[in-house]
Amino acid sequence: MQRILIIDDEPSIRELLKDFLTGKGFEVVTASDGESGLNLLKEDKFDLLLLDLMMPGMNGMDVLREIASEKIDIPAIMITAYASVSTAVEAMKLGAFDYITKPFVLEDVHLAIKRALDVSRLQEENSRLKKELKKKFSTHKIIGNSLPLQEVIKFIEKIADTDSTVLVTGESGTGKELVAKTIHYNSPRARSTFVPLNCAAIPKDILESELFGHEKGAFTGAVTTRIGRFELANNGTLFLDEIGELAPSLQVKLLRVLQEKEFERVGGIKTIKVDVRIIAATNRDLEKAVKDGTFREDLYYRLNVIPLHLPPLRKMKEDVPLLIEHFIIEISKRKKKEPPKISHETMSYLANYRWPGNVRELENLIERLIILKEGDYITPDELPERFLENRHTPKVVTKSKLLSSEGVDLNVVLDELENNMIIQALEMSKGVKSKAASLLGLNRTTLIEKMKKKSIDFHTKTVE
Repeated sequence: MQRILIIDDEPSIRELLKDFLTGKGFEVVTASDGESGLNLLKEDKFDLLLLDLMMPGMNGMDVLREIASEKIDIPAIMITAYASVSTAVEAMKLGAFDYITKPFVLEDVHLAIKRALDVSRLQEENSRLKKELKKKFSTHKIIGNSLPLQEVIKFIEKIADTDSTVLVTGESGTGKELVAKTIHYNSPRARSTFVPLNCAAIPKDILESELFGHEKGAFTGAVTTRIGRFELANNGTLFLDEIGELAPSLQVKLLRVLQEKEFERVGGIKTIKVDVRIIAATNRDLEKAVKDGTFREDLYYRLNVIPLHLPPLRKMKEDVPLLIEHFIIEISKRKKKEPPKISHETMSYLANYRWPGNVRELENLIERLIILKEGDYITPDELPERFLENRHTPKVVTKSKLLSSEGVDLNVVLDELENNMIIQALEMSKGVKSKAASLLGLNRTTLIEKMKKKSIDFHTKTVE
């Protein structure tokens, strides 16, 4: 039951409103002066306030000022016999939702209360959704422990608070839109809208309208005025995916918006100013596109204020098991299925696969396996053929090459093999430990720990 507080010094008004609103299903509490009413607001939770303007002692405006000062979140409706434009404007500035004059019609009061409660509910829902989105796109929610990914996370945390334009590069499927959303929802603009637009997915002849909007009659089929993505993203973030596919004519117009923060709708003459943060993304080599003459150099430098490169999944193989576990839980929940287990052999195949489609390919595979699985475990037989073609089958070694009649110490042999592999990787990478670790399928800290444990000193050849 929604609760309403009435603050009015006239007993007849208080009782009239209380009886009427109680009959409409509200729980009503009354106060005869501003001070006692304010104390009730501080001590208890109410959904709406009906407040008289002229009262002895603390008047209605004083109560509104205290509410603002104490940061009490409640919609207020001012009721008064002293109606004037100036008092209405002042009450609205202090946070009043509406303004009703005496004598009033009770049904008009009820309608004003319903409007105020509806708006308050929508605001609370909007605030809750934004908090959930910020939590969902927290950097702590990014799955993976590999060094390349941790460096990306640190970089996101560093740039999120700024308003600078970001250019996200990386192969298809590396999660560029996820990174853009993470930057937005961890920035001061999180209270406003995140608007995505895939420049490659929209026909070139209507992309200008999508970006800047159009006026009624601007072209055949423009039967109404329409606002574009820039206006939708005002005070928020516009994510332009596949920016490398933008036509030269639109590159010029985008450059102007980035420089001047203003544009005109298609077919319009009115200049519209916007405050938008741009995050662009591409899997193309824009520097090469600039040299080839297909992408404007001045636009490239405007977009490339903060470059952020996302590494491919094959460079973060230690994250594959973590991502698989995450997707199994999330997709099983979404599909309302029991999460399956993955056999060690299956996990081995998945960990050794090169993942040309990156994280998107992994997510799609897990969804397919969950939908088509037959038992509790996902076995190699359920994997597509391309995964089995990449398996690492151990070579058969004859007894004469390793094993003599006296036998061998297997631990010693394996230790020597590991030493040789580490040294070979360091030589191939010219001593750069991060590259050597990648060749061995390890993270850099694990490699350094192994080198210390085995007393492998490669510092004289290190180029780090």
